Order: sequence, then C-alpha cells, then structure tokens
Amino acid sequence: MTSPTTHRRLRIAAATAGLALAGQGLTACGSDTVSGAGDRVEGGTITYAHVQEPPCIFGGWIQQAYISRQVLDGLVTQDEDGSVKPWLATEWKVSEDGLTYTFTLKDGVKFTDGTPLDAAAVAYNFEQFEHTDLNGTAKVSIDPYYKKARAIDATHVEIALNKPYPQFLTLITQGYFGIQSPKALKTRTKEQNCEQPIGSGAFTVEEWKKGEEVVFKKNPDYTSWPSTAKHEGPAYVDELRWKFVADGVSRYASLTTGQTDVIYEVPTVNWKDAEQKFDNTIRYITPGKPVSFYINTQQGIFTDKLVRQAFAYGADRKGAVETGFHGVIPYEGNPSVSQSTPDYNSDAADAYAFDQDKANELLDEAGWSEKNADGVRTKGGRTLSAKLVYGAGFIFTSEGATVLQALQEQWKEVGFDVKLVPATMAELWGGKYSDPSTFDATPSYWTSPSPAILWIVWRPSTEALPNYNNRSFYNNEELSRTIQAANSELDPATATELYKKAQQIIQDDAAGIGLYTQNTTMAVANNLKDVWVEKSQGEPIFSDAYFVE
Repeated sequence: MTSPTTHRRLRIAAATAGLALAGQGLTACGSDTVSGAGDRVEGGTITYAHVQEPPCIFGGWIQQAYISRQVLDGLVTQDEDGSVKPWLATEWKVSEDGLTYTFTLKDGVKFTDGTPLDAAAVAYNFEQFEHTDLNGTAKVSIDPYYKKARAIDATHVEIALNKPYPQFLTLITQGYFGIQSPKALKTRTKEQNCEQPIGSGAFTVEEWKKGEEVVFKKNPDYTSWPSTAKHEGPAYVDELRWKFVADGVSRYASLTTGQTDVIYEVPTVNWKDAEQKFDNTIRYITPGKPVSFYINTQQGIFTDKLVRQAFAYGADRKGAVETGFHGVIPYEGNPSVSQSTPDYNSDAADAYAFDQDKANELLDEAGWSEKNADGVRTKGGRTLSAKLVYGAGFIFTSEGATVLQALQEQWKEVGFDVKLVPATMAELWGGKYSDPSTFDATPSYWTSPSPAILWIVWRPSTEALPNYNNRSFYNNEELSRTIQAANSELDPATATELYKKAQQIIQDDAAGIGLYTQNTTMAVANNLKDVWVEKSQGEPIFSDAYFVE
C-alpha cells in the first residue's frame, strides 16, 4: 500500500496472518482542499485487496468484470436509479419496432494503443461477442436476440436485433461488454490479450504477477469517463495495485494495519468493527441469480418433485444464513432472481419456510418411509443420498462453507444423507461436474442487472441447442414461453407480470432452492475518498478516488 506520509505502516499483524504486501511510497505532486476532508493529494498508489484471482483480466465471470472495468469502457452505464446513462455512447435511438439501436459515440476517443475507438471498433466487438469465445457471458446475454452490428460512419453504430428485447440496453451496462482494441484482438495472441487487454479506460495493465497482484498504471490521456463519474478527467492516482488475498483474516488485517487502502468481501464477523473504524463501508446486493441451489431434476433422488420440496423444507436455510454470516448477508428464498433484481417476485421468496414436519410428510408420501441404522431414509434398497458439490474458495468462502455444514446436519435430521464435495475452480469450470451423473445439487450465482437472467439460466437445454447454464437440467416449455414473452414484451407492466410468473413456476416446482444474496462488501481507509461501486454489478471504481491529508 502507498498513501500520504501520515499513513500507518504497521506490518506485523498482516505478516503474521500470512499476507505479504510490499510498501510503496507516495509523493505528493500537488494538493487541493476538499471540503470537510482535508487536502487532496495528487497521485499516489491505491492498494486494493480482492479475493479471487481470475484466469484472465477480462471474461465471463463477475470477478473478471470487476477487474476489467478498470481498463475497458462500455457503450452505456447504469445510474443508481437503474436508468441507462451515456458512456462511450452520448445518445441512442431505438426504432419503433424495437429491432434497431443506433448509438452516437464520443468523437476522438482512442484505445491506449493509439487506434481509434470508433463505430467500426464497437461493431467489431459486438460481432466478436456473438460469434467467438471473446466473452461467453456477453454472448448468452444477447442470444438469440442479437442479429448484427455495423458502423454507419465513424461516430454512429447500428445494432440490429432479431426480435424486440427491451432488456438489451440494461444488459450491455455490464462489465462483460467492455470494448477492446480490434487491432490488439487481431494481432496479439490470446494470452497477451488475456493478461494485458487494450481498452480506453482510466488505467492500463502494467504487470500481472500471478498469484500476487495486477499492477495498473494511470492512463494520462483518459477522455471517456462515464456520465456517472464523480469527476471529469484522468484518474487522480498514479497506480492501482490489485492484490489477491484469499484469506479473510489476512485481508481485513491488511486494512486495519495500513497495509491496504481498500478491501473487498469484508469478513462478516468483522463488519460491525469496519463500520465503526472506517467512514466508507459499502454493502451492495448484487442483482441476478442469487447464491442458490441448482437441483438435478434429470437424475438421482431429486427427479421427484416431492423430494425436492422436502429438501427445501428440511433445513433452516434462513437461520443458517443469518447465523453463518452474522446478520450481514441477507437470506434469499427466491432461487431464480435476487431481491435487488427488477421484477422480483417476493411471494415466491416466501415459499418453503423451515418445516421439518412438512419435509417428513413429503418424504413419506414419496415412498422414503424406512430408515437404516444411520437414520438415513431408504426406498427399494436405495438410500436418500445427495452429492452436493460447491466451489470452495471462489464461490464459497469459509463462512459460506460453514452455512453448508449447518444445513447438512439439519437435512440429516429428516433422513437425507448429504455429502458435501468441495470443488476447485479448475474442477468446477473444467467440466468435471458438468454431467447430471456427477452431482445432485450445486449452489452458485450469476450476476445480472436484468430479470432476463431467467432466460440465460433456465432456458431449456436440447440436443440441438444445449444450455450448459441450466445446471438443474430443468426443461419446462411453459417456463420457456413465459420468459421469451417477457423478454420481448414492450409494455413494462406486462413484462413484470410475466417475469414474476416465471419465477413462480421455478419455485412451485422446486427446480432451485434459495439460499443467500451475492454481495459486494468493501471497506475503505479514511484517507481515501470517492471509492464507489457501479450499479449494474457492483464493480469497484477507482478512477475517481484520491487521497487526502
């Protein structure tokens, strides 16, 4: 971490916790008085402690959207009230039939390799989103609605859709839609673009020290800040050091001892302490699919709806979440969209409140009426066993794992034998648990500022058009028709009712089971100001941040 000379330099506690952070000195090049906050220091280095290290700087995981947001600019952004605001695009028009979007771009914007960020560059990126593996989440966010993009002239780009998709503008506010230099994408290797993508953003990637940090340098020629920015101009600071610190104890200690200036995912056991110590603590509930259980409806014990419902009733999920996360992370009973997502169905969220008598009744009705010596229910020589695979250390922290362990004990009380199987990122995303024969339940999340996330996650999977995101293997044609109708409905009120209906279908069939909301929590040192998170996904923004003394 670096900061003004008054900043603390205690190292002992963080070092004891296993955190190695090099100190960097700050030189004040000048200062301005900030009302009520002291003098603003020009320059300096922000040291930020994140949790997960992504496989690439950009990509389809939310953690990649967080980090690529520092380098890549988008066409549009989302304001606090959910409205879509200008960024690279200064304005846009939508045709009456909802099929054509015409964007007017800022003139004179350049990528940091010196090439123009013009309409041709934007069109090229959207074509790459749709037709290549540039960003899988960008692709599924616009499929099957996207048709083509073309440059009308240098500052006007037209994006055509196959059918109306009113959620389109909201979806492209996400960091997955950051615009990259076509020259870099065409002339450099995938590895080079993975490690040092070329954008037009407030920072550039200086170096990626694998397993330790990514070092960003200020882009002094930055001209393309979003309309939601807190200031106009290049970043105030000279450098941003994005550390990867998986251990929560070490991460929080790094902030309290002055090793870092900002940390992500404040351990919930430390949240109240952080609120007392630091002026800026951020708690943001991410929209989209919450951390909820995909339930394998194709193979195993959960092919029976009664057993799925018993599983939902059989454990005190709300109590486990409140205890495991010390009341900081909200429980989420709706498995398909979180409470911060537009068109949220709160009635669906209330289903399956903890009721072990009901769970026992349903299991008896389903024929699992006998128990073996271990107290596990049996039926026809089979045991009521479920293999629950979870992402250890990158989807679930140690606190999240504690929640699962509490639920495991409660499910045992009604006769389930739940085996918790921790999986690495390589295992979970490398295909080891992609087949329905490999798990019975798996908890995960998928961030999105739109209820159209329902189509991404719950679209039926067919041999001709597989949906690998439908991890419940749940094919319901009524659900499919309902979501598609909602996605193309031009009347907002009608669309809302359709999206709520879709959520109710999923909940009634117990095709998923709710658990808790995905969150961005951050704590910021008191001498660092104007760190904030953007609305669509909770991406941390450092381009407006500055030190004071």
